[in-house]
Amino acid sequence: MAYSSNGRKQNTSGSERVRNSRFSSEGRKSAGSALVSNVGNRKKVSEKASVEKKELDDYSPAMQKQIRKEMRRIKLRRNLLIFGFSSIAVACIGYFVWYYASADRNGGRMEQLSNLVGSDAMSNVETGYVARISNEEDVERPDILDEYKTLYNSNKDIIGWINIPNTKIDYPVMQYTDNTYYLSHNFDRKDDKAGCLFLDCGCDVIKGSDNYIIYGHHLTSGRMFSSLSDYESKSFYDKHSTINFDTIFETGTYAVMYAFRSRVYDDMDVNFKYYQFINADSEEEFNSYMNEMKEASYYDTGVTAVYGDQLLTLSTCDYQEENGRFVVVAKKIY
Repeated sequence: MAYSSNGRKQNTSGSERVRNSRFSSEGRKSAGSALVSNVGNRKKVSEKASVEKKELDDYSPAMQKQIRKEMRRIKLRRNLLIFGFSSIAVACIGYFVWYYASADRNGGRMEQLSNLVGSDAMSNVETGYVARISNEEDVERPDILDEYKTLYNSNKDIIGWINIPNTKIDYPVMQYTDNTYYLSHNFDRKDDKAGCLFLDCGCDVIKGSDNYIIYGHHLTSGRMFSSLSDYESKSFYDKHSTINFDTIFETGTYAVMYAFRSRVYDDMDVNFKYYQFINADSEEEFNSYMNEMKEASYYDTGVTAVYGDQLLTLSTCDYQEENGRFVVVAKKIY
């Protein structure tokens, strides 16, 4: 029985009752089928697990022991790998924390040393000092400049100070009896991977050398000679065309001439080895060195040198090739 919109009863036909009954029956059958399917799936999973368990049980006791032993070995190997990779990750993080902390300390110390330039806190230096590596004993003995006396009393290995205006390069320059000590020691003679900038042990700032060669590390922290490779760009050169390098005996300003990449060659290699040019035996040899560097340079600065000019070469590591070096060469102008 149904009602019309005006409220009167209406008779439902027999065909409609049969159709409604069929739909209800089909719905119950569908729900029942889904229930049976879920039960069947759970039963299959249970049976599968049981079969898998039985598969191990089907082996002989000796084989089961071997299988369990192999499983333990695989688990141990996996745990060792996890431990190994975790240890490497922790070590890497620790190294970077230590590295940048050391770089900050080194930078702070360099700032302190910079503030000592011109200070008279420890300036009571004996006059007539002769550099320990001077090649001759009868040369004139110059006095140390007043601005470097305090630094000299802090470490008598100091030989000068270098500064490239508007860059991070603003450091003391050391000199030792070999070219290795200050690769791994700081100004205070303590072990330090950042090392110090240092003058080639073959150079003589008292007698004078045709070419002063200064070495320094290329660090990811940006300190020491890291920014030297920026001279590959002519635009960088245009803004930083001069270098100030004072020995402890005299001041000096240099004009950049060349910037190029090179490398450290084997002793038997017949190549231009810029790091062996400290003194030229003749004008011809000097000009030969100049031509080699000019050809290798990234650009022409217009600055040239003649035999008798004082040169300055700055050298740092370059990672574009094995044993690579980046080099900047300048000429003293006053």
